[in-house]
Amino acid sequence: MKLLRHIILGMAMISVQMINAKVVDITSPNGNYLFSVSDEGGVLRYHLQWQGEDVIKSSQLGIKANTDWQSGLSIQDAVSKSYHQSWHPVYGERSTVKDDYVEWKLIIKKKQVAKELNLIVRAYDEGIAFQYHFASSEYLYISDEYTQFVAPEGTMAYVASYAQSNYRLLPLKNWDCEAERPLLLKEPNGVYVCLGEAKMTDYCRTKFKLKEGEENTIRTSMYGVVEDIAPYSTPWRVIMCAKRAGDILENNDIFQNLNDPCKIKDPSWIRPGKVMREVTLSTTGAKSLVDFAVKHHLQYIHFDAGWYGAEDDRSSDATIVTLDPRRNPDPHALDLMEAIKYAKSKGVGVFLYVNMRALEQQLDDILPLYKQWGVSGIKFGFVEVGSQTWTRWLHEAVKKCAKYGLMVDIHDEYRPTGFSRTYPNLLTQEGIRGNEEFPDATTNTILPFTRFVSGAADYTICYYQQDYARLNGERSTTPSHLRLLKTTPAHQLALSMIYYSPLQFLYWYDKPSDCHDEPELKFFDDLYTTWDDTKVLEGAPGQYISMARRHGKEWFVGAITNNDSREITISLDFLDGNKPYLAEIYTDGGKAVKTRTHVLVEKKKINKKSKLRFKLPASGGVAIHLQPLN
Repeated sequence: MKLLRHIILGMAMISVQMINAKVVDITSPNGNYLFSVSDEGGVLRYHLQWQGEDVIKSSQLGIKANTDWQSGLSIQDAVSKSYHQSWHPVYGERSTVKDDYVEWKLIIKKKQVAKELNLIVRAYDEGIAFQYHFASSEYLYISDEYTQFVAPEGTMAYVASYAQSNYRLLPLKNWDCEAERPLLLKEPNGVYVCLGEAKMTDYCRTKFKLKEGEENTIRTSMYGVVEDIAPYSTPWRVIMCAKRAGDILENNDIFQNLNDPCKIKDPSWIRPGKVMREVTLSTTGAKSLVDFAVKHHLQYIHFDAGWYGAEDDRSSDATIVTLDPRRNPDPHALDLMEAIKYAKSKGVGVFLYVNMRALEQQLDDILPLYKQWGVSGIKFGFVEVGSQTWTRWLHEAVKKCAKYGLMVDIHDEYRPTGFSRTYPNLLTQEGIRGNEEFPDATTNTILPFTRFVSGAADYTICYYQQDYARLNGERSTTPSHLRLLKTTPAHQLALSMIYYSPLQFLYWYDKPSDCHDEPELKFFDDLYTTWDDTKVLEGAPGQYISMARRHGKEWFVGAITNNDSREITISLDFLDGNKPYLAEIYTDGGKAVKTRTHVLVEKKKINKKSKLRFKLPASGGVAIHLQPLN
């Protein structure tokens, strides 16, 4: 990875006001953010303005780490630096990332305490980030964090109580839960505010809760205590603001910028791609899937739970192929080495699922073994999240995988905080209510503005689990106990490019035999999973979103609507110059299209002046592939 850096050290080249060393005003390079910190009354507090509007009212800062840094505090000094740099990620939503910010270190003293606390603040054009830093050598026992975010009266929040739950739009009062990160707020003045967390690799999980007895006051809630030896820094707390919710997603590089650069010396072995799950756990099924992968330009196949016995049984051995009879009753059905060999001969890689029970017991044994087998990566299942102990274990496990050239997909409750910049072998993670739970279209239109702000998500795109009678406009004949997609096929196609995941699972519940060579599968075939540029065109949480992503000279465009039908216009003014492009357009065509999926495939010649208009059915979508014409 190339890193272009120009650093200016010294006093900040921005407007700073200090009144009796009691107030420090910190502005972003473009002047949009004003983060003011004061020590009035011995309490460390801040407020935040964005474009001249108060978006976070006076809010407390502080932490309990041996010393209770809550009262008797004073700002002793403030030192600043300016950074102007850009870097090129191994992969991402864009090929070049700008990383310009002003960093302030505020030195905080407490009466009758010899130690000091540092408040580190970074002001980006994309947002504000701050953390607590303990510089002097000492044992730390962190038992509480007092960080607050006081929002204006009338603010609403998109709340998910746990990483894989649905979102609810709630006022800032009487929550019956804690809220996951990132937390999207919509203030009464129309400004969207995102509260996030970055570089959470050796801390406990924190969520957001309301301060008892104080409406509109959000505070951090720690899962448990944190113990370490200083020097030590807490994770970054991040605040982003925008008039358009899509601008928050477009500027989410701030989370990676707050993490360390790539520590893998030669990351060339890290290869993102598309993957399909092998559900039969058989050699025959695996070879059939490999052939399907070659035909449909998938880079990987994945053996899911059950290949080494019952995943929930602590005695199951992840070094030996022992089929779980609940998954396949034939104990001799799978010759894993033969399947891996066959896949390799066809240029297809293999991922293996390993449950947390086996990972905890066998990690140091399975990593060199899987490397010997020729495995490409591991999907971690049912990982422990919450405590500092398991947070540290999980990130160290990713580092160990990197030593053996193994890529990683972390499933269940883990949510990213930018660690994939430092160890890009962590391709993706779940931490989302994915398609395997069959969420509705309205949920899908919330996720880009909430969960995906923090990073890639393994949503497990489905396709053939459809109620085909419903697609025909007929009464469903499907048994009620069967779970089926609540969205249209074109909606699913669009999700594959709207939802960013360098390791993109497709056809989650499907087998190769489910495929009838529908013409729209070409969109999946042509799809990339990493991008050189990303643009959010239009959208609002819970309503709709349209996005465009570029890989090389090709653009992919997608739009989805919620549970309601919607007319949308997609302007192509993001295209370069007046060059002509061929647009392959995939929409829900209804009964007029004589395939079971009823996806209409059209081709049009367009340019940057073109505007494409669509009437999306309820829970529908549109997917477009744009290729320049010679």
